[in-house]
Amino acid sequence: MNIREIAERAGVSRSTVSYVLSGKRQVTEVTRLRVMSVIDEAGYRPSAMARALAHGETRTLGLVIPPLHHHLSSEQLQFVGAVAEAAADRDYDILLSPSGGDREEAFDRLVGERKVDGILLMETRWHDRRARLLTEMGFPFVTIGRTGAEREHAWVDLDYSGLVAESMRQLFALGHRNIAFINRPQEMLDQEYGPALRSLEAFENARTRLGVDGLARCCEDSASGAHSVIDDILEVVPAVTAVLTINEQALGGVMEALQRHGRRVPQDVSVMAIASVRVATQVQPAVTAADVPAEQMSQQAVDALLRRISDPGTALEHLLLSPSFLDRGSVGPARR
Repeated sequence: MNIREIAERAGVSRSTVSYVLSGKRQVTEVTRLRVMSVIDEAGYRPSAMARALAHGETRTLGLVIPPLHHHLSSEQLQFVGAVAEAAADRDYDILLSPSGGDREEAFDRLVGERKVDGILLMETRWHDRRARLLTEMGFPFVTIGRTGAEREHAWVDLDYSGLVAESMRQLFALGHRNIAFINRPQEMLDQEYGPALRSLEAFENARTRLGVDGLARCCEDSASGAHSVIDDILEVVPAVTAVLTINEQALGGVMEALQRHGRRVPQDVSVMAIASVRVATQVQPAVTAADVPAEQMSQQAVDALLRRISDPGTALEHLLLSPSFLDRGSVGPARR
């Protein structure tokens, strides 16, 4: 059923039906109720295209994700799903757009052709071309993660710096003086990926401040990468008593490699992580971790973006989440 058929059934003009739906002009309460009764009976919903033509909006949000040839991890897909659910709950659709590397033209088309009302950026870099371009254009956007220009745009992020510092304090209080930090891949550090940069800086600052020994290593997002890194760590620092990681895709490999070397968790080596609850609880043994709240971050990012769309002049929102470390038994006193 379309607007013309609704108008015929209600005995009014098509423009009157449009006014009832849009609220742009006042109609009598009797007429409004008659039109709404026909609409309810027919189960009519205006199409997204019709809304776009009438109001200059698409009711669609763009979610910019890493290029698909790098395939999304299950944890990244958790964010994608959570964003889609949050948008659907608010009567918006999601348009996925891979960008980065050889996919920058897709991002330029998304913005230049105004295919969406606003954009959410995932996997941000310290110097992020996309965020800079959107800021210059005045296009509504929110990043999940921060850039180096964090004061210039709205964002929702996890406090990697604070969480790494807190984990170091906890390990130090338990007597650990040789601590290893396992980061994301070297490629991501070279590309100035926010969590990798901030976590490494926080680890080195805490190590210096607390006066502990240890080392930091980049690691491929895989179990095999974790095996190589643990081999390297134990060769360089055999006395290491604690491992901290933000690389959740390598966490299972970390636990396997420690076991292969005869290191018991937590009796010989304590393990802490910043990771999704699914990853932290599926490895054996389960790992004490600050669980990444993907659903909460996604909902807050969508709501912040919708506020920017409805009121571009509103103050930029900066939401920094810092979940507590949940003890799952993988951390204990340092061995003597």
